[in-house]
Amino acid sequence: MTVPLTDAQVQNQAQAHVAGARRASVARCYRFELVKLVSQWRIRLLVLACWIAPALFVAAVSQQSTLPVDTLFGRWMHATGWAGPLVLLGFAGTWALPLLTSVVAGDVFAAEDRLGTWRHLLVAVRSPRRIFAAKAFASLTVLLLLVAGLACSSAAGGVVAVGNQPLVGLDGHLLTPADAAVKVLLAWVCVLAPTLALAGIGLLGSVALGRSPMGLLLPVLFALAMQLAQMMPLPVAVRLALPSYAFIAWNGLFTDPAQLAPLLIGIGVSLAWAVLATALAYLLFLRRDFTNLSHDGSGRRAVTVGVLPLIGLVAMTVAVLTTSSTASATGSGIGQEKVQSSVATAFAHLYRMQTEQLHRPAVTEAQLRATATCNKGSLQVAAQGPGNDWRCVVSWHLPGVQAVGQAIYQLDVTPDGRYMADGDGPKEVNGYFLVRTPEGDAPNPLWQFDGDVELLSTSKG
Repeated sequence: MTVPLTDAQVQNQAQAHVAGARRASVARCYRFELVKLVSQWRIRLLVLACWIAPALFVAAVSQQSTLPVDTLFGRWMHATGWAGPLVLLGFAGTWALPLLTSVVAGDVFAAEDRLGTWRHLLVAVRSPRRIFAAKAFASLTVLLLLVAGLACSSAAGGVVAVGNQPLVGLDGHLLTPADAAVKVLLAWVCVLAPTLALAGIGLLGSVALGRSPMGLLLPVLFALAMQLAQMMPLPVAVRLALPSYAFIAWNGLFTDPAQLAPLLIGIGVSLAWAVLATALAYLLFLRRDFTNLSHDGSGRRAVTVGVLPLIGLVAMTVAVLTTSSTASATGSGIGQEKVQSSVATAFAHLYRMQTEQLHRPAVTEAQLRATATCNKGSLQVAAQGPGNDWRCVVSWHLPGVQAVGQAIYQLDVTPDGRYMADGDGPKEVNGYFLVRTPEGDAPNPLWQFDGDVELLSTSKG
């Protein structure tokens, strides 16, 4: 037996039905925000540029007679197509990715302030939490699309223009084309972590500063400041505590064994920054007064709620790295023994490559027994820290030869551990001359080469 409903009950059910029908889910809000982003002309231009321009750039540079040898892997762009995406990755970490995060994440909330559409959006969605989640996920989707375009386009341009050839690693060992492809992909995946950190900074600036242009520029300014900090002779613990280090930590993938400890720390720090910055943006967004149409953000609130927690995260990370027993993160991280070991290992691998290219009898690293003796400036100066005054004497042995071979290198070691070794004689060993390879004539591999000194004391890959 059914009990008839009263007029009040019928009205309440009708109101509840209408409210439920009008309630917008996170998925619907996400689709709506994604369509809003993709419909913008500047986002469409960025997507088009990221999927086309890198291929053209890598293909054009690979065909030039002068290569960007001052860029990591730039000297190998004639030899293999897998060097091009790594050259572009170095450029993207410095300039392209910060700019992309500013345009996408740094403007996703500020755009509503400029257009004055917050009240319409709140009436339609009726939940600031769902609005924030939808905007954050939509901007993340667009950023992933842009990064994927940079990676795929540059790899396609390099392989098509040069070919699927082996790649020389940062310790001189040769990576097969398949291994090179996997590590190039991993390197691009690794920079997603610092990109997410910049995206979190962009969301925080867009929420805290409102329609102010500083919110849009915040990821770029932050990335520029972090890049300048990485160029300074900072203690290794401070260097690893900054999310910008993850933009260069992928270098460790191209040594054998891989230098995974700095890379994993850099990724972890970047993800911590991304989570904290996004959480701060979320809290500020929930506390915002949407009835104030002239809201321009609060500078004091941006400092107290946005900047101070991030500074605290840096301090905590430095303390953890300094006191950690699993890895030594003291000083600059660049010491005499590390430089000597890195130079000797790279020389041995490249000597074998030169031997094969000159059609000489094969020799192994064990037979060469290559060692290096390195000093910085003079014997009175401690051989540690970055600088362009490193000098190394490499010694090696050949089977059946009593005399010990020696070669001199001048090293320019940067604060992040990367170095370029320039041959200084004898000219028949590490001087400039061309050798014939299956891909064509190429400079002597022992003339100049890039290497990497691991800043932490432990990492066996």
